[in-house]
Amino acid sequence: MISSPVDLSATTIAVAFAGVFLICFMKGAFGGGFSIVGIPLLSIVMDPVTAGGLLAPLFIAMDLFALFFWKPSTWSKPDLALLLPGLVVGIACGYLVFRFLDHRAIAIVMAVTTLIFVGIWFAGGGKINIRPRSTSKAITAGFASGVTTMVAHSGGPPLAMYLLPLGLTKEIYAGTTSLFFTVGNATKAVPWLLLVKPTMGVWKLMAICLLAIPAGVWLGWRLHGVLDQRQIYRTCYGLLIVTALKLLWDGISGYVA
Repeated sequence: MISSPVDLSATTIAVAFAGVFLICFMKGAFGGGFSIVGIPLLSIVMDPVTAGGLLAPLFIAMDLFALFFWKPSTWSKPDLALLLPGLVVGIACGYLVFRFLDHRAIAIVMAVTTLIFVGIWFAGGGKINIRPRSTSKAITAGFASGVTTMVAHSGGPPLAMYLLPLGLTKEIYAGTTSLFFTVGNATKAVPWLLLVKPTMGVWKLMAICLLAIPAGVWLGWRLHGVLDQRQIYRTCYGLLIVTALKLLWDGISGYVA
């Protein structure tokens, strides 16, 4: 499919710039995984498929800049060793889902699963209960994240459902998430560009939006430094609700449109 033409008006540029800035801010603050919060802004001025084509290369630039802050000392290497193979396989499966199957159902299932996970956490008093590392859960989370990041630019919920119960420090949580999505976004960029085939207008808008990346990531990173461990975890769980509701809306509205 070819992305729809984009009108490079001042409104389009301003809205797209704001959307990319918001995604970068979330990446700086939490390491990534919540990029879907900026997509509703982009959807004001372009269709979701075009937004996906715009974001796919930008994610790589965001990730590379974010790694200046989330250095190797903040990566949980044992968890990444378990998560990354499933992520790559999940992206490949997500590509097939996007082309041949109903990705709206995937969005709905992931949204409901995420809401149940968050509901259980809040019902338990919102405590950080540390659970042991699980190979099977890590592989499942990596795979599910790969599928959902490919079909909906929202691989955060499965990863968070695995990492948050481990009780990692806020720096290790953010750094591990950042590297995870650096690998994921680099892997899915080519499949997305093959699916969407951005127009010249999209490429021009992409170049403009690159300017939002440094300030957005840096400001998010500064916020991360201000918040304490409990605030970071509460915010992440809150963002999971926002992400799940957006996924649920996308899935259901796709059936009734």
